[in-house]
Amino acid sequence: MNELMDWLLLGTFFLYLAASVIFVVAVVGKKVESGEEEHVRRWGKAGIFVTFTGLLAQVAFTVTRIMISGHFPTSNMFEFMAFLSFGIVLFFVVIYYLYRMVVIGAFAMPLAVILLAFASVFPREVEPLIPALQSYWLYIHVTLVALSQGAFSIGFVVGLIYLVRVVGEKPTPKSRFFLEASLVLMMMVVGFIVVSFAFSISDYEATFKYTASTGQTGEEEYRLPAIVGPHEGEVVAADSFLGRDTPLFDAPSWMKGEGAAKKFNSVLWSVFSGLILALITRLIIRKRLYEGLYPMVRGLNPQLVEEISYRANVIGYPLFTLGGLIFAMIWAHEAWGRFWGWDPKENWALITWLFYSVYLHLRLSRDWQGEKSAWLAVIGFIIIMINLLVINLVVAGLHSYA
Repeated sequence: MNELMDWLLLGTFFLYLAASVIFVVAVVGKKVESGEEEHVRRWGKAGIFVTFTGLLAQVAFTVTRIMISGHFPTSNMFEFMAFLSFGIVLFFVVIYYLYRMVVIGAFAMPLAVILLAFASVFPREVEPLIPALQSYWLYIHVTLVALSQGAFSIGFVVGLIYLVRVVGEKPTPKSRFFLEASLVLMMMVVGFIVVSFAFSISDYEATFKYTASTGQTGEEEYRLPAIVGPHEGEVVAADSFLGRDTPLFDAPSWMKGEGAAKKFNSVLWSVFSGLILALITRLIIRKRLYEGLYPMVRGLNPQLVEEISYRANVIGYPLFTLGGLIFAMIWAHEAWGRFWGWDPKENWALITWLFYSVYLHLRLSRDWQGEKSAWLAVIGFIIIMINLLVINLVVAGLHSYA
C-alpha cells in the first residue's frame, strides 16, 4: 500500500510536469502552418487532458493515504504542501473550463510542480496523529485553508500575467523596476525550494554544537550546507559539500537564539540561489525576466485577465474566512480553552485575512481596478509564502508541530 502511494505521488509529479511543458509549448512553441489559434487549441487540449489525469492520480494518492493513516492527509507540512498543490491545479482546471485561457496553465502548473517538489523535502512517513490534532476540525480547518490558498495562488498567477502584459507593452521606470524585483524575489523562493529538494534527495546532514544565550548548550541539525554556522559552534558531524565540511563563517555573537544560525543559513541559501537562478535566466534569454515572459501573454485582453484574477481571489476569500479564522478559532477554543492567543500562525492568518479584505474592498473602486488590483494579488501571494516558508519553518509557536 505504501509503495502504491509513492508511485501515485511520483506519477502525479511527472504528469503535472508534463502538463507544464505542454502549456508552455502551446504559448511559445513554433506555430505550424495550420495557424496560431489551431496550435494553441490543440496543445491546450493535450495540456488540460494531462493535467486532469494528474489530478485524478493525486486524488488516488490522497485516498490511498487516508486508507493507510485513517485521517485526511493535511496534518503536517508534507501533506499540506501536497494538498496545496492539488488546490492550485483544481482551481486552474475550473478557471480553464470557464475561460479557456491556455496561458494560465503555463504559469499555474509550474507553480504546482514546484510546491509538490517542495513537499517531498519534508518527512513523508505516515504517522499517528498527535493528541493536539486528533479532532475532526483538522480536516475542516486545514483543508479549507489549503483550498483557499490554492484559489489565491491562481489569483496571483493571473495577476502576474496581467502585470507582464501591461508593463511589457508600455513600461515605465517605476513599474519595470518593481515587476523585475518581484520576479527576482519569486526566484529566491524557487531557489530555496530547488536547493532544499536537491539536498533532501542527497540526504545531506550536518550537526553543530552551540551555546544558547541562556548559557545552555545544544545541537543544531542542518539540512542545507552550512554557509554560516552557530556562533563559536563546533562541528559534530557534517557531510562534505564542494570539498568543505565546515561553515564559511560563524553567525554574529548576538545571534544565539535556538536555531538562529540555521534560519540565517536558510535565508542566505534563498538569496544566493535565487540571484544565481535569475542571473542564469537573464544570460539565457538576454533580456529582463518580464521581457522574456511578455511574448507568452502578448495579445491577451488585459481587462479580462484582471477580472479572472479578481474572481479567483473572490472564491478564495470566503474559504479562508471560514477555514483560516472562524473554524480555526472554534478549534482553538476546544483545544486550548481560548479563541485567540496571538500565536505567530494566528497573527499571520489575521494579516492575510485583513489584506484580502482590503483588496476586495478597494477593488470595488474603479481607481483600484487594473494594475493596482493586480499588484495587490501578487503581494497577497507573497504574504502567503511568508506564512508557509517563514512562519511555519522559522518562527516557533503552538503550530510548530505541523
